[in-house]
Amino acid sequence: MKQIQLIKPGGLENISVCDADVPMPKSDEVLIKVAASSLNYHDLLVALGAIPTEDKRVPLSDAAGEIIEVGSDVTEWKVGDHVMSVCFPNWQSGPPKYELLSFIGDHEDGYATECIAIKASAITRTPSNFDLKESATLPCAGLTAWRALVDDGKLKAGETVLVQGTGGVSIFALQLAKSMGAKVIATSSSAEKLEKLKALGADELINYKETPEWGKEVLAKTNNEGVDHVIEVGGGGTFAESVRAAKLGGHIALIGVLSGPSASEIVLPRIFLKQIRLSGISMANKDSQLAMIDYLEKTDIKPVISDTFDLSELAAAFQHQIDNKHFGKISITMG
Repeated sequence: MKQIQLIKPGGLENISVCDADVPMPKSDEVLIKVAASSLNYHDLLVALGAIPTEDKRVPLSDAAGEIIEVGSDVTEWKVGDHVMSVCFPNWQSGPPKYELLSFIGDHEDGYATECIAIKASAITRTPSNFDLKESATLPCAGLTAWRALVDDGKLKAGETVLVQGTGGVSIFALQLAKSMGAKVIATSSSAEKLEKLKALGADELINYKETPEWGKEVLAKTNNEGVDHVIEVGGGGTFAESVRAAKLGGHIALIGVLSGPSASEIVLPRIFLKQIRLSGISMANKDSQLAMIDYLEKTDIKPVISDTFDLSELAAAFQHQIDNKHFGKISITMG
């Protein structure tokens, strides 16, 4: 079978297309024929070597596929079932614990492969109204948005959500928020992408390139109150404006560091005075993923996939991601 291996220390030039043997599932494992994966910022950091991994690590942390063999002790799955990955296969329920947070495509081999043998507990069913390509966008980005708004955010109809940019998490957050009756303010540096955000239901749009202090614009659009929830994916370069944009007693979900890890100014006094609640979000447990699937089956939400690359084109797909040419998710198909 075809498989991608990352040669240490990483870098797009060290992404190697290899031939590998189809694995045999152990008694508690299933063998999955992977249909698709999708790219996340974490996957890019792994590919570039910014997150160090072992030599010949198989990258990618999202997947959906079909079970083609089950181990002798497996009772919950059968051949032909459509399933999708769980990013933290050991984190089944409850709060996070360090010993549960081994990450697929980082601490252990991921889904850049045509087949994978994995524990039966490390997967869930796919939404019945999603195909495999669509399902493969959910385990990291979709679940992160779900936890930010539902598990930690306790989003209510009528509240206001700010989303930043047009990556997978932000798009999912926009779709989820609108489906739950919230108002959404969306930012982007691209007029073309802002129009796409509007088409997806964004109520207010802000070009952060034209308005660097966009937090003030958010206040202006909310009668100087601010938003109930900020989906903060930028990190150091955007955090100060997110704090400015949040309402008194508001919630900021800290998800990414796309603009760098360090805040550009001291914002702690403002966080204190505004009584802002901060949530650090890194996906969620398996129970949360199942709750998300149940919810998605009751909606007409569909993942936004702007680009599709074959597994053998993974380096080009990452370069496309680096160039910020995508809107929503970049899909990787296994042929």
